[in-house]
Amino acid sequence: MTQGCIICSGIRGDEALSRTEVWRNDLWRLTLSLDAEVLGFAYLEPIRHIANIAELDGPEAASFGATIAKVSRVLKAATAAEIVYVYIFGDDVAHLHAHLAPHRRGDALNSQMIRGEIVSEKQPNGFERFFSREFPALPEAEQRRIAEIVRRDLAGQ
Repeated sequence: MTQGCIICSGIRGDEALSRTEVWRNDLWRLTLSLDAEVLGFAYLEPIRHIANIAELDGPEAASFGATIAKVSRVLKAATAAEIVYVYIFGDDVAHLHAHLAPHRRGDALNSQMIRGEIVSEKQPNGFERFFSREFPALPEAEQRRIAEIVRRDLAGQ
């Protein structure tokens, strides 16, 4: 537990964040929001204080995929959702927590995570491309430069 971390404070933190714990094991806990726009909006977080996803290691890292898949399946079934969106931000609360958002057609969620006015454009391949008028795509050359850095660095691991 890290002093001052609202997530590390357990039930007291859950009350302050308007959520309730529904599951835990030795490494992870799942809480559900009591104040959400969709049914079953949940948070998966490690018991041990880990500030953000880049610091995930040890047994939590080894179990993260299986754990998030397990709780997502249960949330999907319990809410009759078509899909469970998974978001990890980390700007406001420095304790790793994945937001799990069960999505059903017509609910408050959408697949957009870009600021500004969203524009929809049908592609020749049938897919729909969404983009922001205020935040246009960055230059492809810059995207490719970062892709090569990531490719190189991951190949060395």
